Amino acid sequence: MDLATESAHSQAVHRVAVLALEGVPPFELGIPSRVFGNAYDAEGRPLYEVTVCTADGQPVTSDAGFGITVSAGPEALAAADTVIIPPTHAMDELAEGAPLGPELAAAIAGIRPGTRLVSICTGSYVLAAAGLLDGRPATTHWLKAQEFQRAFPRVRLDEEVLFVDDGDVLTSAGVAAGVDLCLHLIRRDHGSTVANRAARLCVVPPWRDGGQAQYIDRPVPEPTVASTTATRAWALERLGEPLSLAELAEHARMSLRSFTRRFRDEVGMTPVQWLTAQRLELARQLLETSDLPIDLVAHRAGFGSANSLRAHMRTSLGVSPNAYRRTFRPNDLVPTHG
Repeated sequence: MDLATESAHSQAVHRVAVLALEGVPPFELGIPSRVFGNAYDAEGRPLYEVTVCTADGQPVTSDAGFGITVSAGPEALAAADTVIIPPTHAMDELAEGAPLGPELAAAIAGIRPGTRLVSICTGSYVLAAAGLLDGRPATTHWLKAQEFQRAFPRVRLDEEVLFVDDGDVLTSAGVAAGVDLCLHLIRRDHGSTVANRAARLCVVPPWRDGGQAQYIDRPVPEPTVASTTATRAWALERLGEPLSLAELAEHARMSLRSFTRRFRDEVGMTPVQWLTAQRLELARQLLETSDLPIDLVAHRAGFGSANSLRAHMRTSLGVSPNAYRRTFRPNDLVPTHG
């Protein structure tokens, strides 16, 4: 690699600053370094540079009782392309409507306009207390949803999803949902091939079905109650076929009503919503990784026609299939129709 190429790559590396707060859980604090650290380009060069910092550059104590020493302070937040705020269990004051402490408020205020802001679990409290989630969709750990909504009524909270992508502000549910969100960011930045490889290196799925609803504490079903798991796996192998709700219920050996109720309890959405989401996911993979014409992508993903795929993508993603493909494959030859 010549000096010019190396310099260009260095400038292209995305800078991620992870803000460690007092009482941060070590697992969540380590998620960004672990996930983004496994994202490489085709030449094996890292695509992200992750720096862990604190609001004042001083050590903090984790909720596991050991200290965390960092190499950077608020200057890392000011220089970052993406700022990630992991959770902390010391959120009682914010939940009661107290403002951010002066050092934390100053650190947040020093973040450059246009920087991508991300929270994991109750890190959303910091963004909300700073007014950065007002009027925006967001999520947090389902266990804290009611408390969060009382403290920050201006936030459009969705407690059932694993994460919310609102463009330049993204929030995730608890703990492992931070992994889902970081992989989503890699996919958004560099496409599914890079994200899938990062997921494999972390030994986690590239994405998970459903949302938080499947993890919310509810009465345990009787052992005789059937599950929709096998039917979901069966449907995933047949996304290109015109699957009906009746066929899904028949495969699960349930009535339509029982199947729909059980499906929503387990996945957090209706069978039709889930099936559409899986077909969109397949269509996105095909658009990112193949040169198939749009009508063939639509057929293989189960949308039947290019017009149907366009309508669903515009509704869900706000872009056409060709626009999506150009975003993730800017150097590829893309068919002109679509």
